Amino acid sequence: MPDASRLILASGSAARRALLEAAGLEFEIIPADIDEAAVRDAILEKTSGAEASDVASVLASEKARVVSVAHPDALVIGADQVLALGGKIFAKAGSLAEAREHLVMLRGRTHDLVSAVALAQGGNVHWQTTATAGMTMRDYSDEFIGAYLERVGERILGSVGCYELEGLGVQLFERIDGDYFTILGIPLLPLLARLRDEEMITA
Repeated sequence: MPDASRLILASGSAARRALLEAAGLEFEIIPADIDEAAVRDAILEKTSGAEASDVASVLASEKARVVSVAHPDALVIGADQVLALGGKIFAKAGSLAEAREHLVMLRGRTHDLVSAVALAQGGNVHWQTTATAGMTMRDYSDEFIGAYLERVGERILGSVGCYELEGLGVQLFERIDGDYFTILGIPLLPLLARLRDEEMITA
């Protein structure tokens, strides 16, 4: 069993941190130092027909594994989120110009937002799961995109879909089918159930 006093979140995501804190978890934050783009590209090159869930699972697991090697006494939570549309997997936009391009490609269509979470200890990943939300965007105008990006600024580059559902980004959508926690970046209910099984939180 891991040290019950040590739970680490291997992510710098403010949304994930807020969700875990709101759920009453006590944890440290040690973001994983991995090259996400390189890992993603390797999966897509080596695995024929790799899906968004495969990419999200591997990234979440690798984040947890890397941090757990450096902190073997702790139970480490790794998480990742991948956006897929028509077989294309999107990475986070690197600039506001690229964010505009992404929003143009996504508008009026339904994309999948896949979130994965994994638990590791001592360099071994022993649990992981994924969840998917279907996100249907409005057919918003170019003018709306411009006004939206001006208001949200570069902080939107931290979101794989260039939106923050808990903020102004909700105006981008026509319909959402999926779990709120999944959309914000972590399948929270399965994670809490597993942490109860691990006796990290009270059952």
